[in-house]
Amino acid sequence: MYKTSTNKSANAKRLAINTIFLYIRTFLVMLVNLYASRILLDVLGVEDYGIYNVVGGVIIMFSVISASLSNSITRYITYELGKKEINKLKTIFSTSINIQIIIALIIVTLTEIIGIWFINTQMNIPENRLTAAFWVLQCSLITFVIQLISLPYNAALIAHEKMNVFAYIGLLEAILRLFCVYAIFIIENDQLIVYAACLTLSAIIIRFIYGIYCKKHFEECRYKLVFNKSLIKEMFSFAGWNFLGTSAYLLDTQGVNILSNIFFGVTVNAARGIAGQAEAGVRQFVGNFTTALNPQIIKSYAEKDYETCFSIVRKGGKYSFYLMLFLFIPFVLESEFILSIWLKEVPKYTVLFWQLAMLGTLVDLPGAPITILAQATGKIKKFYIFMGGLGCLVLPISYILFKLGFPPSAAYWTYAIIFSYLVYLRLILMNKQIGFPINIFIKEVIIPILIVTLLSFILPFFVSESVKPGITRFILVGISSTLSICISVITFGMNKTEREKVIRFIKRKLLKH
Repeated sequence: MYKTSTNKSANAKRLAINTIFLYIRTFLVMLVNLYASRILLDVLGVEDYGIYNVVGGVIIMFSVISASLSNSITRYITYELGKKEINKLKTIFSTSINIQIIIALIIVTLTEIIGIWFINTQMNIPENRLTAAFWVLQCSLITFVIQLISLPYNAALIAHEKMNVFAYIGLLEAILRLFCVYAIFIIENDQLIVYAACLTLSAIIIRFIYGIYCKKHFEECRYKLVFNKSLIKEMFSFAGWNFLGTSAYLLDTQGVNILSNIFFGVTVNAARGIAGQAEAGVRQFVGNFTTALNPQIIKSYAEKDYETCFSIVRKGGKYSFYLMLFLFIPFVLESEFILSIWLKEVPKYTVLFWQLAMLGTLVDLPGAPITILAQATGKIKKFYIFMGGLGCLVLPISYILFKLGFPPSAAYWTYAIIFSYLVYLRLILMNKQIGFPINIFIKEVIIPILIVTLLSFILPFFVSESVKPGITRFILVGISSTLSICISVITFGMNKTEREKVIRFIKRKLLKH
């Protein structure tokens, strides 16, 4: 009993430290990315910024494969760490490198054939910018391949829970992006091409840093030429089904992005690009909590400690949602003011896209830890068939709505509605597979977050309606939403044990002063 309690305490402390490192990293990276986006939109203009967003989206369409493989690699490395089998770890790492190389060769071939044809014949790009679009595609492809080969090293860092190193490298990556923006001003050439080329150089530098650190600190991260047919088949199978599920998100974002280009042109792509930047920053900010949480879900499942595993899943879904609320409420209520400060020119639809993108992220959060639990089991075929099948409906529904004359915002509404249903679908699938308790999840997660969301909105909404737009209202909305969320979470969003821990912590801190 004492050992178990000590382990849980150590896990909680490690989780807290890792989360703090990731939040600091993401906050600084988000500031850099928002600033960079502002400068890019101002320097490149709406047209070129829209081109960069939609052409880069062609590469992102392939990046879902890398995301699937990354989840596969992280799962396998973390699972074996939980079982403490170092020889199997070495084989998994080297095998994952081989898989990445094969995938990279396939993607390069497909992109050079299909991607160039699609840009030249199907996309709505001004003729005088086709050359720039071609080189952006090439640079984006090289950058993607470099990042693909880096995935096993990234996975090793996350599996070993070295979030401080992950944070430092992320900060360096953000600084390099600032240099990429600066290069636009000092290199006399096509600014769009210069920026894309500099991002490629940045990816190469980061790739070498990841490789050097992991080889020095992790025994398994030393590549050896191995060919384990059964392991390759197993990992490809896992990644393949994972791909089916994550392809829904790909089609719902980049697929709809291309669809929007065909129906509405590059101006809408620019607006979607800005909203996507904000959404990605917020998603990553909240995702840091689940990134730090994921190894503990997988390791506790590998150790057959199902009670702890299920508890972590529930807390992860609930508290990631609460964290998102701290950003969601002020960002939605004050989106117009924030965008007016961030951007010199706010493209049409940007405010609404921003708000709806935030909503789509929020509704998906409670189910994210359940997906990690599914990956921990290793049996994901049925899970991703159903998840991918329902999730992929966003694209065809959006196409039908656009054809019927609906505005481009219709795609965001469709996304939010379908992904809210996916949370419950995850619950049903995991209940049937491993007996994950649905009623407890609804009682401890869904009901509390609905109550907290409703109560948290009342005061800041009243403030936003009562005070004139400006910096004063923005500050008041931020303060009122923070207070509302804190009070609502402590009062209605926690169970008795969690509430007592928080109260003890607050009292202990106050007594020190």
